[in-house]
Amino acid sequence: MTERARLLSSIVETIHDYHSMPNETHVDRWVSQFSADVQLPLLSEIDHVLKKTYFSKARVTEFLHGLLKNKELVGADSCAYWKSVGLLQIQQRGNSQREMLTIFEAELTKQCGFELHDCGKEAATFVYIDDAVFSGGHALADLTKWIQESAPGKAHVNIIVIAYHRYGQWYIGEKIAEVAKRSGKVITTKWWRVFEVEDRKSQVDQSDVLRPVSLPENEGVKNYVAGLKYPVVLRKAGHAGGNGFFSGEAGRGVLEQQFLIAGVNIRARSPKLNAYQRPLGNMVLETLGFGSMLVTFRNCPNNAPLALWAGDPWYPLFPRTTNSQTESKRVIDRLLKGISL
Repeated sequence: MTERARLLSSIVETIHDYHSMPNETHVDRWVSQFSADVQLPLLSEIDHVLKKTYFSKARVTEFLHGLLKNKELVGADSCAYWKSVGLLQIQQRGNSQREMLTIFEAELTKQCGFELHDCGKEAATFVYIDDAVFSGGHALADLTKWIQESAPGKAHVNIIVIAYHRYGQWYIGEKIAEVAKRSGKVITTKWWRVFEVEDRKSQVDQSDVLRPVSLPENEGVKNYVAGLKYPVVLRKAGHAGGNGFFSGEAGRGVLEQQFLIAGVNIRARSPKLNAYQRPLGNMVLETLGFGSMLVTFRNCPNNAPLALWAGDPWYPLFPRTTNSQTESKRVIDRLLKGISL
């Protein structure tokens, strides 16, 4: 078996349950869009990274199962705790919370013998579960609406995610405090996660997201950077990030340079991308992009580099389901089941 074939097989093994059902031909077609001389090192690094940052359904289930018995969270009687708390189902966009709660409910039923609707009839403690927090906008919108309209005067919320990016987590905390104060309510929060992802500008040299140490000698990249309002913040070489997502500086550099070049090219060729869908991932601020490498079995976030998920004319490694598509599917499924909207 050649090294290329081994890497293709290894990547497929890691991401085997992604919703598009990838195979070696699919991964090979994706990587073949890059220059021939970088394809092998790119495959090597993406293989290393995805083993750390890809969350299969089994890995997500293991995380949620562990939470059921986490004594720091639930105390001595786990089933009594889950019976007493309110499990929030308040996501306004997308389907990630519903899918996470479906997995959680199956584990809850196996362990405790009751379902979500049996929990928290008069709760003062609530649980908000989702897959991940990136910029924090979606979770903040959900919790803001809940605080303003439905939350009791005093409540504690355990926010449970696979991972959060540190800036987004900080941002949500600050804004929730402001919303609660304006609403005349006392809302406290605590976070639970597998790991934290460093993405703060003040910690760029220790970041766990894609932050290039230099700009590639590429005309398209130069033109894109020249059009940004503020200078690009570059990372100092020498740190592969606290979570060990990257194999080292060299491998990390391959992803940062090649995904940046590809992302700029994709933006130039795709009229469907909006201004915020930047080369290294969706971000409101004028930067090279968010740069997250987290992907779950159910979807790839738009905060990941365009080279991973953007479509026509690019061929994506992780074809993405948009929020509007998941909402349409949910409505159709409910209609087919005869459930009232």
